[in-house]
Amino acid sequence: MERWRGLDAIPADWGRCVLTMGTFDGVHRGHQKLITRAVEAARALGVPAVLMTFDPHPAEVIHPGSHPALLTTLRRRAELVAELGIDAFLVVPFTAALAATSPEEFVHDIVVDRLHAAEVVVGDNFRFGDDNTGSVQSLSELGRRSGFRTTGVSLLADTDNTGLLISSTSVRAMVAAGSVSDAAVALGRPHRLEGFVVHGEGRGGSQLGYPTANLDVEPHSAVPADGIYAGWFLMGSRRSPTAISIGTNPTFSGQVRTVEAFVMDEGGNFYGRRVALDFVERLRSTERFDSVEALVAQIDRDVARTREVLQVS
Repeated sequence: MERWRGLDAIPADWGRCVLTMGTFDGVHRGHQKLITRAVEAARALGVPAVLMTFDPHPAEVIHPGSHPALLTTLRRRAELVAELGIDAFLVVPFTAALAATSPEEFVHDIVVDRLHAAEVVVGDNFRFGDDNTGSVQSLSELGRRSGFRTTGVSLLADTDNTGLLISSTSVRAMVAAGSVSDAAVALGRPHRLEGFVVHGEGRGGSQLGYPTANLDVEPHSAVPADGIYAGWFLMGSRRSPTAISIGTNPTFSGQVRTVEAFVMDEGGNFYGRRVALDFVERLRSTERFDSVEALVAQIDRDVARTREVLQVS
């Protein structure tokens, strides 16, 4: 898959394509339906499938300080859409100037002149242009004048879980509440946090007998609610069961919220390495214990429960 940042990165000799565009944060099952439709259309026409997304999140530019918690990093988003068959991943820097562009200018300058779209596939709630005045209907009208077809794809209902429509907003709410198993149903995979392992208090190994990898998560990441979780620790090709703690370590009167993972069946030094955590199930809320011994006894139970959830011995 080709990866382009900025419109100037598009090859000068770029031909026709099928384009899908949006923020695509999470690449949840609704997004997957949309992307699959775009890839199928591209294959039928014999042209590449291009996905265009934006960075930073448009909400931060339109309403500074309102940046939503992100379900995926751009790196992860690219990996996921490549698995679905996208041929080119285009990241367009979202600026105030772009936000002020009229729907007509947006279509002419980007969709037609730069990408030469033969078909555009978007969600039926897609909005674009100055003050979000552009809609699927106006995109269809502009497409008829400019020589491309527009396909609107309906939102996907989460029939396996709540029956509600799947959206990035609803998945963020699930993650914020600690309902990572519900989020996994909507995403079609576990919710993931990424970042680098940094030095913590060092208490896990020296006092508790459970050394942890402390994750410095990517900015604006959707961090689950405080609690203890069963999940997977990923570093390169390695995948290990892990018990994850999110919170301020109330037993030790902590003040800073941290994300710590006890990586089972793995030795070695993780400091400075880029890793990921996949969240499978929330085991319990965080608690303050009256003694270190009581805390260690609970961690023993958390680790045993994690092995049960992940079905590892």
